[in-house]
Parts: sequence; structure tokens; C-alpha cells
Amino acid sequence: MGPVKFADVAKFMLINPFARELLGTADEVLGRDLFAALRDSTSDYAEAAQVAFLVNSLALARWAEDRFGFEPSFCAGASFGGKAAAVHSGALSAEEGIWLTAELVRVETEYFAEQHGDVVTLSFARTPRAELDLVLTELDDWHEISCYVDEDFYMVSLKRDRLAWFQQRLKSAGGLPLYEMDPPMHVSAFAGLRDRVERELFPRLSFRDPATPVVADQDGSVRTTADGVRATLLDGVVRPVRWPEVVRSLRIEGVTTLCVAGQDSLFGRVACTTNNFKVIAANPRLAMQPHKRPALRRAA
Repeated sequence: MGPVKFADVAKFMLINPFARELLGTADEVLGRDLFAALRDSTSDYAEAAQVAFLVNSLALARWAEDRFGFEPSFCAGASFGGKAAAVHSGALSAEEGIWLTAELVRVETEYFAEQHGDVVTLSFARTPRAELDLVLTELDDWHEISCYVDEDFYMVSLKRDRLAWFQQRLKSAGGLPLYEMDPPMHVSAFAGLRDRVERELFPRLSFRDPATPVVADQDGSVRTTADGVRATLLDGVVRPVRWPEVVRSLRIEGVTTLCVAGQDSLFGRVACTTNNFKVIAANPRLAMQPHKRPALRRAA
């Protein structure tokens, strides 16, 4: 999940039948108009933005299956996409996924108002691991790698007062700082948040064994049980995303086609993805256009 302009998804949400159905479900779960809330939202990671991301990702996954005529062999969802993978796999209902997404925003907001409010997560590209290690050594302050996207693409969590220095140092090394993730996630120091989520929110959820196996974004392991998917969502709070491990696991399983459902400017576009799969970008723009159905075999 990243910043998305309302205009880029508004027409899709109102016209696409899968999106309309899920939008109605979201309105019932939230008790308010999600479309209006998204239109009026001023934050890229507000409740409306996060629930809309979930709704649109699920709608596009359903649309892609209908349009292209395939059933996924596996589901994978990196970072914020983990909740969409849990729902689309059948481990959670859409209602539960929407409720969980909204409640997580509330709990995270309260948590970071009291603890770790000085932590920020920055994504950046064009920085090979060896160069990144040098920069992190010079940082000489607390930090963690929160996401391994590709061989030269990472997300690092660090103290906010060191962010400007870190961005400038990356640029001097040829790197390309991109955007800040708020709230910060995938940090071992957030064990208190993980415990609170497990204690306050997860008892309200009824996890089921997924109909489609889920590939955990922390290590690429294939989860086929309710407990496995549950652990994947909880561990996402405190463990880094390792997308190359997901790619490796899917390749071992024989997957050759990857359908990326939702707004995506990251995981479906990096080299470790495009070099290993035929990628179908199931985004709102494509869903609004006529498209010839290709012959597909194994997809994730």
C-alpha cells in the first residue's frame, strides 16, 4: 500500500460490480459511507484509505479471476496486503477483514501516540545491500530493516530526527528515497502492539483454514491452516517483509504467472518479480477497459 489519489480509484469503486458489492459491505461494517470518507480523507494511511485499499484489492482479485478465467494456486500479500490475502484465501470473511483493518488503525493510532512516536519507516531504491550496510554503519543510531523488496530496494525504520540525514546520505550514495510509511510497521520493538492486537482484536475473528494456501511475507513459508494465517498477520507487526523469499517460494511451487491485484507501484514492478513471472497488473485502470482473456495456468 502506498499513496493513492482518490481520482484513480473513484470510478472503479462506483462502477465495478465486485467493488460495489464490497463497498456496500464496508458501509455496513463501518456504519458510515466509505466512499465519502475516502473522498474527504487527508491522510494516505487513514482508516478510509486503508479500508479502501483492502476493498479495492479484493474486488480486483475477484475481477481478475472472472475476467481471465483462473483460480489462484497461492495467495501472497506483502505488508498491508496481508489482510487482503487472508480474506481472499478464505481464512477470514470480507466483513472480518474490513473490521480488522479499521480497528487496527484505531489501535495503532493509540499505540503510537503513547510509544515509539519518534519512529518512521522510509522506503528507497537504487541502493545495493553492501552500500546500505555502509550507510547504516554511519547512521550510528537505532534502526531496523523493515522490508526487503529487492536486491537494491528496502525500507528502513529509524528515529525521525535522523531521517533528513539518512535521506541525504542515501542520495549521496546514488540511492532514491521514496516515501515515509505512517504508521511505521514491521519492527521488533513493537512487541507491545502485537500483544495488544492479539489480545483485543483477534478474539473477535474466526480464522479458518484457507481454501487457497497463503505464502507468508516474512519468510515465504506456505501456510495452509487457520493458525498459520493468524500468525502471519500478527508477525507482520514485528517481523520484516522479505519479498524475495515469497518470490523464491512461489518459483519452487511452480508458479509462472503472478496477478497483482490492487494499486501497485512496488512489489509487482521490481526486478525480482518481473524477472521471475509473467505479471498481470489487475488495477482499476485495466479493470475499466475491455480485455482479451489470455490462456493462463498457475497463478498467485
